[in-house]
Amino acid sequence: MDNTDMKVMPFYKRILFCSSILFGLLAVTACSGPTSSNTVSISAAFEFTSLDPSKNGYIFSRMQVVETLLDVNEKGLLIPALAKDWQVSEDARTWTFDLRDDVYFHDGTLMNAEAVVNSLLIAQTKHGALRNAPINSISAAGDSSVVISLSRPYTLLGAVLANYANGILSPAAYGNDEEVLALSGTGPYKVFQFAPPHKLVVEKFDDYWGKKASIPFASYLTGHRAESRVLQAKSGQADIVFGLDPASLPSLQRMDILTVSSNSIPRTIVLKLNSGHRFLNDVRARQALSLAIDRKGIAKGVLRIPGSEAEQILPASMSNWHLDNVTSETESEVGTPESLLSSLGWNKNANGMLEREGELFELTLITYADRPELTAVATAIQAQWQAIGVTTKVEITNSSAIAMGHQDGSLEVALIARNYGFIADPLGVMLSDFGSNGGGDWGAMNWNNSALSADLMTLEQTSDPVSYKEIAQRSAQILFNQRPMIPVSSYVQQTSVNNRIKGFRYDPFERSFYLNEMEFVKP
Repeated sequence: MDNTDMKVMPFYKRILFCSSILFGLLAVTACSGPTSSNTVSISAAFEFTSLDPSKNGYIFSRMQVVETLLDVNEKGLLIPALAKDWQVSEDARTWTFDLRDDVYFHDGTLMNAEAVVNSLLIAQTKHGALRNAPINSISAAGDSSVVISLSRPYTLLGAVLANYANGILSPAAYGNDEEVLALSGTGPYKVFQFAPPHKLVVEKFDDYWGKKASIPFASYLTGHRAESRVLQAKSGQADIVFGLDPASLPSLQRMDILTVSSNSIPRTIVLKLNSGHRFLNDVRARQALSLAIDRKGIAKGVLRIPGSEAEQILPASMSNWHLDNVTSETESEVGTPESLLSSLGWNKNANGMLEREGELFELTLITYADRPELTAVATAIQAQWQAIGVTTKVEITNSSAIAMGHQDGSLEVALIARNYGFIADPLGVMLSDFGSNGGGDWGAMNWNNSALSADLMTLEQTSDPVSYKEIAQRSAQILFNQRPMIPVSSYVQQTSVNNRIKGFRYDPFERSFYLNEMEFVKP
């Protein structure tokens, strides 16, 4: 049996095979696998179930198995990736991508234009932003160029192609039904063990076209419970732990074996409201609930990140969409929570709770435990709304319940951490969340604004930066005034890094863990 046979052998058979070899050093070399000394271990909250990038590409992009035509730098600007450069025609309807030379898939085949076209055409049929792009055709121009023809200008195309759902895979990765059977990508790491929904192990790919990895293996382990992840960090069981509970930060910061990293990202903790609910269908009710939230108190006392309070959906770093002249809603502008609710017929009963025509103002707020800070924030909001007479029942569930509640109409309020950097240009997420379809699973619910919808559609075809910002600012003002979603806090990712690792850096767009830049500290 040669090394090629060894690599493709199923993991469990490899173990049996290795146990039977009695040839000293040769056996050790042939059967070397992940150990604590040659593996960087990562722990985070989110599980995965599929090899398909359209479903779980976020984990395969972060673990650097799958790559896209274009990438995004830390400022959100598009940069070359598998395409070394690209050109856009004068009418903005034809995009041409020149591919890198000598890029190999993990199965050993050479990447060419035909393989890239195959991947993009398959991605176009699946759930994702590429499916909604105004594409007429995707074709190969020789072996090294890909041409995408559009029915109209679409400024978002580059950002969409940089999204993990549009990762480029070897043609052999797909079955007859276009399902992904083997994740044969082009990244600096390849899949070694795939054990959904909790564990993924990757192995460095020696034929990588770019910066080669120095750490032989990397493992990703899903840990839903925040306290478990904290214990993994403290014990050294995990080298890098994402999504730490704010309450654990002081004890972690006192430990000599690790460093805690705090990084702002384009993710916002927001309340998703069912604007069609009889209690919430008037903007005054939504404004009242927003005014009743003590954002500074939550930022300082709950999240332990003073200054992270947010009145707007998008952070200041996304300057086109952030209103500089807005700092907070003031009671003099729109009234007090009590006066707004009173104008809607709500008055406090003998128990101090709001009542209208014999019905109490009661809401069910759901959130999920994958991000531990959400539960604490939900409890704080419950108390703050109680103070103005709104009864709130908090339920901790799975994140999938948000989408289900949106679709079946049962959701009333949900506290979520929405990633507005999911696509490098936030316009992609804004279209999904607030577009003419009335809002997506993680966006507005039973709320639509015709002026906003028109502006968002115009932005898809606007390449002039001055005009783009003017329209984006107008859109942001509508969302601020109407409150179909209520921002609470800008998101700060808390990460612990064991001191045996050097070279860690955080990607604010959560595309990559930059494993190939890490090294073990020599003892």
